[in-house]
Amino acid sequence: MNKMFLMLFLIPCLMLSAQEFDFKIDHSSLIVNDLETSADFYADVLKLKEIPHPTKAPGFRWFQVQGNSQLHLIYKDTVQMKKHKSMHLCLSTPDIDAFISHLKKQNISYEDWPGKKSAVTLRADGVRQIYLQDPEGYWIEVNNAQH
Repeated sequence: MNKMFLMLFLIPCLMLSAQEFDFKIDHSSLIVNDLETSADFYADVLKLKEIPHPTKAPGFRWFQVQGNSQLHLIYKDTVQMKKHKSMHLCLSTPDIDAFISHLKKQNISYEDWPGKKSAVTLRADGVRQIYLQDPEGYWIEVNNAQH
């Protein structure tokens, strides 16, 4: 009986503390060496809406991802970033087939997780995913996960 009481009492308490701060992702930022080319990619290929930088300072291009989430491109000509597929931005769309068709029309290559060109990974949980690179070599996963 005592074990049952502890389980019924402790499990809800542990679950409440797991999201104590109710975090949401505000923004991600990427350092880029060619701001215009990278910004064009995020606007034209990923179709993200550009939003103004609050101070209009040069060297920044900001994009809205969804709601209040943003992607910030920051120009730095002296910083080189090592890019690896495991470190990526992930965007989810309910219509991944339409997005793949959009990529094909723009001659943008994509691949599955192992690296097979024009292939789609089917995860164990049923989510389909592809990977592509922006002009700076950053990896972007696009999947159809439902949230």
